[in-house]
Amino acid sequence: MRLLSLHLHPLKSSAVRDVGSARVEAAGLVGDRRWMAVDAAGAMLTARTERRLLTITADTAETDPSVTGLRLRADGLDDLALVEPVGPEQPLTVFGDRTVGVDAGDRAARWLGRALRREDVRLVHASRPAARSLDPRHSRPGDHTGFADGFPLLLTTTASLQRLDELVVAEALARGEEPGAPLPMHRFRPNLVVDGTDPFAEDGWSRLRVGSVVLRVAKPCGRCVMTTVDPATLASGREPLRTLARHRRRGTQLVFGQNLVPETTGELRVGDAVELLG
Repeated sequence: MRLLSLHLHPLKSSAVRDVGSARVEAAGLVGDRRWMAVDAAGAMLTARTERRLLTITADTAETDPSVTGLRLRADGLDDLALVEPVGPEQPLTVFGDRTVGVDAGDRAARWLGRALRREDVRLVHASRPAARSLDPRHSRPGDHTGFADGFPLLLTTTASLQRLDELVVAEALARGEEPGAPLPMHRFRPNLVVDGTDPFAEDGWSRLRVGSVVLRVAKPCGRCVMTTVDPATLASGREPLRTLARHRRRGTQLVFGQNLVPETTGELRVGDAVELLG
């Protein structure tokens, strides 16, 4: 097995950025989801409700070495270049969990408001990327993350996506419908994509080593409506949730991929060997 690809999302819910290497810290990949859009109350905004976030391209030094701080790009707007803000921390919420961040200022808020076509929006930076504790049912004391949905890292596999695509096609044909195009991996917004496995083999993993970094499997990743949205057009359909509901239901969740927690830190590189430890 090998690490096929690595992905960062510098601004939560923005366009996926592919990288050749990434540094793993306790809270996740350096540069991943360290910026976030929030409403006037400090609650996170994601593409679940603000689909236009998917059309914003965010870059940091981790995705483009020429960038210092953050660069935002969107069609019809001038690029916005920002440095990491310094100032008082403010309370924020991510899925109701309390965390903190620093507001990036009025210029950033105006740009983001134009991109999202709403006024009550602010841009914040994770001043403490490990400020949120994880769900105690699936973590250990001392496990933390920042603006990620629930866990520091998300892993998927090419074999599982291929099998899911096969199931989507079979379900469509059984209904007498024309199958759609195969689902791109970016719909699932993983950090790590692994090649060389059997379909859904990751369901049985508990620990793995990628390169020199040891990662613990926390739980299967429950999927949401974001997976049904085409980032290029912002149009949505019923897949993959319809097929996941028939074949990948775990309790109340429809699952694809595995949430991970780093046990050690270090550098990941595309092509790294992946070794199961349990």
